[in-house]
Amino acid sequence: MSLLKKLKCCILIGLLSGISLIVGTMIGSGIFISPKSVLLYSGDVGPCLLIWTACGVLATMGALCYAELGTMITKSGAEYSYLMEAFGSLVAYLYSWTTVMVLKPSSFAIITLSFAEYASAPFYPDCTPPLVVIKCLSAAAIIIITGVNCLSVKLASYVQNFFTGAKLIIIIVIVVAGIVLMAQGKTENLSNAFEGSSTSFGAIGLAFYNGLWAYDGWNQLNFITEELKNPYRNLPLAIVIGIPLVTVCYVFVNIAYFTVMTPSELLSSSAVAVTFGDKVLYPVAWIVPLFVAFSTFGSANGSCFTAGRLSYVAGREGHMVKILSYISLKRFTPLPALLFNGILAIFYIIPADINTLINYFSFAQWAFYGLTTLALIVMRFTRKDLDRPVKVPMVIAGIVTLVSCYLVLAPIIDKPEWAYLYCTIFIFSGLILYFPLVYKKANWARKIMRPITMHLQLLMEVVPPEKTE
Repeated sequence: MSLLKKLKCCILIGLLSGISLIVGTMIGSGIFISPKSVLLYSGDVGPCLLIWTACGVLATMGALCYAELGTMITKSGAEYSYLMEAFGSLVAYLYSWTTVMVLKPSSFAIITLSFAEYASAPFYPDCTPPLVVIKCLSAAAIIIITGVNCLSVKLASYVQNFFTGAKLIIIIVIVVAGIVLMAQGKTENLSNAFEGSSTSFGAIGLAFYNGLWAYDGWNQLNFITEELKNPYRNLPLAIVIGIPLVTVCYVFVNIAYFTVMTPSELLSSSAVAVTFGDKVLYPVAWIVPLFVAFSTFGSANGSCFTAGRLSYVAGREGHMVKILSYISLKRFTPLPALLFNGILAIFYIIPADINTLINYFSFAQWAFYGLTTLALIVMRFTRKDLDRPVKVPMVIAGIVTLVSCYLVLAPIIDKPEWAYLYCTIFIFSGLILYFPLVYKKANWARKIMRPITMHLQLLMEVVPPEKTE
């Protein structure tokens, strides 16, 4: 039996695990960090809640577009596979270059830094945990999560399901506490909710960035389409159940925060959920940082789980070094790709400014989301022959593409910063490697990589997959 067929026999991701992956990756650190930034940029409680709702609607619309793409092109790799089909090798390469080298590992780093902050908070009750403690704990989390994902797809899936259950418990606790407080009449912060609204073009864009960071993960299932049971049914169904569930949770959690905190108190809090717990759940307030740590750990696991699949698919197509596409002979996991993502993530925890990382991460990420929904529109005309088990109205794809353009351009127009230019330069710097190594397939590069690949293959006991059409 070929390795690819053995892998197909090891498909273990059903509908429940698919929903768990979406919900588990989306509900990570965002809802416990982003409320402060969304409120800061939106100006008041009313627009803040509207932006959280609008972010959920946008994530659902984007995911529905991805459901059409995922059931039409049933390859793992999400945007990479769709951009390859619609725009060809160059655009797909630039996406894989940016995502494999920056977006996935930096996302992994951001989530584990959040985990470290919440996990260490109970041990430093009267002060902020030292930065060295946070970074060491973050690095330990990256090593453990990468190890779990390297060992087994099944084990990683069980870990994801467990931590998704844990994070839903803390969300329910916060929401129920908020409903009880509202029933007791604590609604002062929700009245006159639009008084200090922001009207700045760029500020609203930055508020969306931070809100959408909390929703990031809505496309995770598309990275592992090849490992899904019955993707034509389970992919769209998991999206339709998972994302509206997260949206409802997020809006109610924010309402709960505002029942006990004024906008100024929320803005001054370093950990919003912990402040809520201290005010409402004393003397069992310790459950909040514990379950938030569980939540972020589960989200980091989901991010790692899908990141390895992109490196694997890009390596298989020749857009990354071949070793990244190899699969463990014993474990049937993309071991080299997972290790590469984990090593890069450890480098990204060194400059630990989470908010700056989120803004630049979102700028690049939404540029590619917009290109992917544009790919859906383009393929309606150029690839009419492809079977489309799920077909979304063209207007939805158009709205997501336009909103993506706004999210990319608004902060740059409103407040230009050199960092956005550096981000763009980095994306296009991939062309320096593309033309000699991918397009021309230079012989000297092959001569250098062949012995390195062989030695790494022997060290990790990995083998190349069969190329899928």
